[in-house]
Amino acid sequence: MTDTGRRGADPSYRPRRTLPLRVEAVRQLRRRRTWIAFAVLLLLPWVLAAAFKIGGSPSGNDPNTPGLVTVATTGALNFTAFTLFASVGFLLVVAVALFCGDTVASEAGWASLRYLLAAPVPRVRLLRQKLIVALSLSALAVLSLPVMAMITGIYVFGWARLRLPATDTALPNGTALTRLLIIVGYTLVSELVVAALAFLLSVTTDSPLGAVGGAVGLVIVSNIIDAVTALGHWREFLPTHWQFAWTDALQPDLVWTGMVKGMVLSASYAVIFLALAVRRFRDKDVVS
Repeated sequence: MTDTGRRGADPSYRPRRTLPLRVEAVRQLRRRRTWIAFAVLLLLPWVLAAAFKIGGSPSGNDPNTPGLVTVATTGALNFTAFTLFASVGFLLVVAVALFCGDTVASEAGWASLRYLLAAPVPRVRLLRQKLIVALSLSALAVLSLPVMAMITGIYVFGWARLRLPATDTALPNGTALTRLLIIVGYTLVSELVVAALAFLLSVTTDSPLGAVGGAVGLVIVSNIIDAVTALGHWREFLPTHWQFAWTDALQPDLVWTGMVKGMVLSASYAVIFLALAVRRFRDKDVVS
């Protein structure tokens, strides 16, 4: 169906007045999946802290134990870094894919997408408004996790300097907070590729579960392929290859090389996926 039929007949029609951001934001915030996603993210730090309290402080004697785990209970800063390490690879991916993959596909699944376009809301504007709200919720989700982890860490483990894994170095508080801000900022940028991929699938399918699951599934496949070391430097072009490059910020001397490559790759993939999403939706025959 087209969304241009009634525009010329109504002189009061203003495209910029259709589907305000406030309306879309309220609609998304009222959805149950939004509250469930944030509840899981906000509860995770407390679950991890309880696990450490029950199981005891991790030991650094096991060579198979990741470095961030061995220093996770030394203070709030280390606990926050560990919480991000434990969640970046999957939980945050699911949250971002949920917000960005469900936004358009759910409208098609509810058979309300065609009525939004008949309002009429220009297709590109509809995508833009939904993408802005979805990215805002995704960013809020990514930010809420380290904030709650910091609160949990202060309450359970107290405040201490950030101890760097596999070293005896402890960073000053100002430097440590700056490093954590860099880590969170890098995480936000690296999740753009997940957001854009989920959004592309959202305009391609009428199934929200298919869009969200497809994005998460492709991330998992990328991680599996990345484990094939025989691919050599070709792995660097995989969208998830640099997802843990932020650990370079937990070195005595900050190293930017991996994070810069990761941000450029994520931004490049995001631009391509979003361009494909706009092109796909502009030409799509919306019948659901």
